[in-house]
Amino acid sequence: MSVTLIILAVVVALAGWLIAMYNGLIKLKNRVKEAWSDIDVQLKRRYDLIPNLVETVKGYAKHESETLENVIKARNEAMATQKTGDAKEQAQAENALSSTLKSIFALAESYPDLKANQNFLELQRELTDTEDKIQASRRFYNGNVRDFNTKIETFPTNIFAGMLHFKKFEFFEIGDEKQRENVKVKF
Repeated sequence: MSVTLIILAVVVALAGWLIAMYNGLIKLKNRVKEAWSDIDVQLKRRYDLIPNLVETVKGYAKHESETLENVIKARNEAMATQKTGDAKEQAQAENALSSTLKSIFALAESYPDLKANQNFLELQRELTDTEDKIQASRRFYNGNVRDFNTKIETFPTNIFAGMLHFKKFEFFEIGDEKQRENVKVKF
């Protein structure tokens, strides 16, 4: 009778361990999804601010239409990639958008009236605040991706995660070296 109890205790302990492992994986997966949602919220805010910023700059820098068109094009491409759900593709589009936004702020340096415009200054402040929040959201997302990926790659969870088809998440990273460089503005 005691052998049966020992076997039963081992089976119950093993089942409990598997349940705890599964619940841990689901918890981490949901944290990654929540973090991605935080990025989406901040990106939406940035998308909404950009047209106002472009309109404000248009009034002062009429012959800089190429720069403004590049910003709108990058915004539209970033919004389109948001619908795909591909983190790597979206990260590249968002990094391109960030680069074009830097060019607008660099452009403002050549237009003293624009730099002094209260509407432009407020939009610039809001966009800077949003960029800071996007960076914080990216760090939060990448931290959760790191935790989840580590969990599904370590033994013995990797065996269980593989059987249940848990897949690694992609980090939200800066793309190529070109995107790491400062924007060069020529007048």
